Amino acid sequence: MLVAAGFGTSIRRTFCVSARTPKTFSKWYQGLWQRSSNADPPYAHVVQVGDPVLRLVAPPIPEAELKSHEVRFLVTHLTKVMRTYKCVGLAAPQLGLSLRAFVMEFRDELRDQYSKADYANREMEPLPLTVLLNPELKVLNYEKVLHTEACESVRGYRADVARHREVLITGYDGDGSRQELTLRGWNARIAQHEMDHLNGTVYTDIMDRKSFACSCWQAVNAHQGRIKLSFASK
Repeated sequence: MLVAAGFGTSIRRTFCVSARTPKTFSKWYQGLWQRSSNADPPYAHVVQVGDPVLRLVAPPIPEAELKSHEVRFLVTHLTKVMRTYKCVGLAAPQLGLSLRAFVMEFRDELRDQYSKADYANREMEPLPLTVLLNPELKVLNYEKVLHTEACESVRGYRADVARHREVLITGYDGDGSRQELTLRGWNARIAQHEMDHLNGTVYTDIMDRKSFACSCWQAVNAHQGRIKLSFASK
């Protein structure tokens, strides 16, 4: 499973690129990192479906800012939250920021969570920490494969989702350098899932609706409904 912005009154949630981008962007970013309270993005928690930020088409990060301290901070923060939640991918909108950025990582130790048959069937293989800024995705193999996904922004649920088997993704890495990756199988699925977040799409929009299920339904029954679902990492 793959666990791996908002119509508000604040400019922090509705950032738009303009002709004055460099100055405006830097000033806007300074406001993000100098939070007035813990309730301001970028969050240390993952926002949940229903938050309007997840339905925005995220604007690109201005090219002049790709190597800035603020963008490096964003990459570090995304990586930290992704690892804290023990998911395999996380996009900036999921932390309340409508920007075209996401991180992915599929560690080899996750192999133990799957049977050898499932690992092979889902075409899983380790993926080192990968940063994508202003990514673009091109489908290389239009064959679609159906597997179960989950998402930290729809916590507690999962469903079957059809994804393309192979994709090419281009963009900038965490140092602001151009990169190009060809991904297959499970890693291609992670990239497509995160790209959807940048385009205002959640996996529930494209899932097999009859497969939608609570991930802990058996525990709910076993404990007579006395189950609490936390939206924090711990």
